[in-house]
Amino acid sequence: DDGFILYESRAIVRYLIKKHPNQGTPELIPTGLKEEALFEQAVSTEAFNFNPFVSSIATEKLFKPLRGLQTDVKVVEERLAQLNAKLDAYEVILSKQRYLAGDNVTLADLQHLPYGTVLITAGGYPDLFKGRPSVERWLNELYNRAMWQEIIGSD
Repeated sequence: DDGFILYESRAIVRYLIKKHPNQGTPELIPTGLKEEALFEQAVSTEAFNFNPFVSSIATEKLFKPLRGLQTDVKVVEERLAQLNAKLDAYEVILSKQRYLAGDNVTLADLQHLPYGTVLITAGGYPDLFKGRPSVERWLNELYNRAMWQEIIGSD
């Protein structure tokens, strides 16, 4: 884009959504005052109550072994316990609404897919989201979106 450089994935995605507002899923970043506030709340929820725990688990279980380093099992157990407590809170939220910011999917929901998928598949936690019906429904809806299936190479 005319020499414009942006290097953080969350910033890049927001930039692309705003640059191409008529492509893809509408309102991934809501524009109404209250809807945008709920979106920002949901983005913060993902950034501070999901990502730190799943990224730490993925680092320990997947990335360290790839670099020949030992997994710190204690860290994994601690992060799983913390993540499970957060997912219990997600269950409460998602039992009242379809998505984290309300009844429409937003970027806040979609940002859960990369690490969520990694932990379920390569991370060895296929049941991580099970036992929480609203979280399961929500994740299944996200996971089964055509665009995500295309990204992960599934039919």
